[in-house]
Amino acid sequence: MGMSVGMAGRGGRGHRRRGRHHALISEINVTPMVDVMLVLLIIFMVAAPLLTVGVPIDLPDTQAKAMNVDTQPITVSINATGQIYLQETEIPIEELVAKLQAISKTGYDERIFIRGDKSTDYGTAMKVMARISAAGYKNIGLVSLQEQDQ
Repeated sequence: MGMSVGMAGRGGRGHRRRGRHHALISEINVTPMVDVMLVLLIIFMVAAPLLTVGVPIDLPDTQAKAMNVDTQPITVSINATGQIYLQETEIPIEELVAKLQAISKTGYDERIFIRGDKSTDYGTAMKVMARISAAGYKNIGLVSLQEQDQ
């Protein structure tokens, strides 16, 4: 009249099947990984245009070809009203050379790009270039847009 606790003999925990042993299936489910990668791609595609220099300037058009550059240059921008920006920070012209020396990594060989609005006073742009050149910087360039054939 004894009863056993559990279901011994009927597939309970303690019972093992005889015969076939099932091997573990170790596969990576690729679908979630692809979903994450696509989301990251979309995030970077949206964020990349927002990382450019943020001073709104209407650049003049030229026939010069685009330059191949390896490192990020220092950018000095002059807007239509004559305000001067170092990267994205407005600074007075008197502080320009001191701030350039503070942020330049390669000394006087640092590449400096000057972006001037096409309605900027020519004298203001020349003052900026003269101060940078007089400080000893040799690698100064003007930024423009390529002309579009109409």
